[in-house]
Amino acid sequence: MKKFQVVGIGNAVVDVIARTEDDFLADMGIEKGIMQLIERDRAEQLYGAMGNRVQTPGGSVANTIAGLGNLKARTAFIGRVADDDLGIFYASAMSNEGIAFVNDPVAGGELPSSRSMIFVSPDGERSMNTYLGISAELGPEDVSEDVAGEAEYLFLEGYLFDKDKGKEAFLKAARACKAAGGKPGIAISDPFCVERHRDDFLTLIENEMDFVIGNEDEIRSLYQNDDLEADLRAVGAICPLVVCTRSGDGVTILHEGTRIDVGVEKIVPVDATGAGDQFAAGFLYGLATGADMEKAARMGSAAAREVISHMGPRPEANLQDLFRAEGLL
Repeated sequence: MKKFQVVGIGNAVVDVIARTEDDFLADMGIEKGIMQLIERDRAEQLYGAMGNRVQTPGGSVANTIAGLGNLKARTAFIGRVADDDLGIFYASAMSNEGIAFVNDPVAGGELPSSRSMIFVSPDGERSMNTYLGISAELGPEDVSEDVAGEAEYLFLEGYLFDKDKGKEAFLKAARACKAAGGKPGIAISDPFCVERHRDDFLTLIENEMDFVIGNEDEIRSLYQNDDLEADLRAVGAICPLVVCTRSGDGVTILHEGTRIDVGVEKIVPVDATGAGDQFAAGFLYGLATGADMEKAARMGSAAAREVISHMGPRPEANLQDLFRAEGLL
């Protein structure tokens, strides 16, 4: 048995969340429903304009690892924070959730810890404005091959592909995991991220990954067309396990040539932040505990349904209790 069931590698970002009206988004020049990268001055402007704020450790794959921590899985997270108030808060919060936060906060760095201002509209849609700061500087020197080699599953965050050093970190971690008998996979993360790195994504998926998780827009963006079924077949031909979340239309899984479609219960979200991240948490928990693909997808959907029922990107309920209530454990 390996030390960790799932190890994540990704941006360590403090999420700062506030409710807002659509008029505010327009007045501030915030594009609704997407993640925008911003500079430090813009980050300070938006932070100052927020009303009542909720602060929590975030980052896409970090949220997934936190969900797995809620499920009492053996987890670790590889990320980069500064030795400042936000960075110390972040590292402590992850450790307090039972997650091995592998890298100590960086002392004396020029960049501050990363933060994302998330504005939640009345319809539950979230508009993310992210200042990457020091987390985007994660490189191969931050990756412990011993940690990656102790992972049954390694989960990589596509957002880190914006810099070459992030790609190098991915390859180092993925190869260490695979050489030790683990299975590396990737969260595609965002259609705009795919557009910036399409060839690299496809090369990585084909040659290094054992699984890929993305929503239907992200899967479509891999091949620059509007034919989801063809795109699923194409990515399924180069990767053993493809998981596509389709919002209220359920989940489609392609596993070694077999297709599995799993329905979901539709609900109106209070806050859609973290839905995909927590789906991944439930799904990976299913894989790590020996569930079949359908049950793993149902676990993912249950975790996603919990997180969109309240503000914030991480579960508030005990997910194991929730899974038991739904007959999944």
